[in-house]
Amino acid sequence: MVKIEKIKEFLNVEVIGTSTGFAIKNATNLIDADENSIIWLKKGLVEYKDVLSKTKARAIIIPVEINIHEIEGKVLFKVNNPRLTFIKVIQEFFSPKVERGIHPTAFIHKDAIISPDVYIGPFTYVGKSFIGSGTVVHGNIHIYDNVKIGSNVVIHSGSVIGADGFGYEKDENGEIFKFPHIGGVLIEDDVEIGANTCIDKGSLGSTVLKRGAKIDNLVHIAHNAFVGENTFVIANTMVGGSTVIGDNCWIAPSVSLMNGIIVGKDVTVGMSSLVTKHLPDAQTYVGVPARPISEFIALQRKLKDL
Repeated sequence: MVKIEKIKEFLNVEVIGTSTGFAIKNATNLIDADENSIIWLKKGLVEYKDVLSKTKARAIIIPVEINIHEIEGKVLFKVNNPRLTFIKVIQEFFSPKVERGIHPTAFIHKDAIISPDVYIGPFTYVGKSFIGSGTVVHGNIHIYDNVKIGSNVVIHSGSVIGADGFGYEKDENGEIFKFPHIGGVLIEDDVEIGANTCIDKGSLGSTVLKRGAKIDNLVHIAHNAFVGENTFVIANTMVGGSTVIGDNCWIAPSVSLMNGIIVGKDVTVGMSSLVTKHLPDAQTYVGVPARPISEFIALQRKLKDL
């Protein structure tokens, strides 16, 4: 339970309504809220007055542009970004505390370097690698040799970090030779990697995830790929070998990026797109093959008129 005064102090924003010393027990959604809940309203909600009067929640984070007077028994927090503020409240008051330590069923190579204040979950394997302070490695993860993981990284269950990439060469007789993968993986601070994601090590050099990158579940990142700072790569996406994705990009679900592609900074790639060539900065691309969204819309209109 959190006293409403503590939330007021933490947020330090405009407040409508006076508290009566009540406490908040949970942060939840509009449907499940009770009188002990804090919730948030998204921007542009047309029927917000009706919602505010009917919800049981007594603490509500609302957009600053809503012009409303006091509602009896409720405390309203007016903010610029309700969703972001709600996230911060959850992190501060309602998120479960992360365990620290190494689970007894985890296997840690004798030459691994594990910083203090980490968590390594059950049945996880860590090879001759480095894990930075505050990092959380959940259960059933395999981290190969020559992986460097920074501070405050989160890796979810089932992920494989540092396996060989896919690279082969045929000789004149058609015999197949595997390209030796002797590189590694570098994961910088504040990265999060979703469940059942695979990040291959570099064949030569490293596969790199820069600070703050967020990788969703079921993503494949091939050898020597580079993912920029604060870039999002969403579920079922395949990032080809030696592909470079710039900072602050959004790669939507089920995107495929061919090998060696360069994606600029601040780029959005739409769902299920196929990227076959370099994408310049600060544009949105969609389709198969991916093209600027203005071209895609124009093409769809032409096809509709056929």
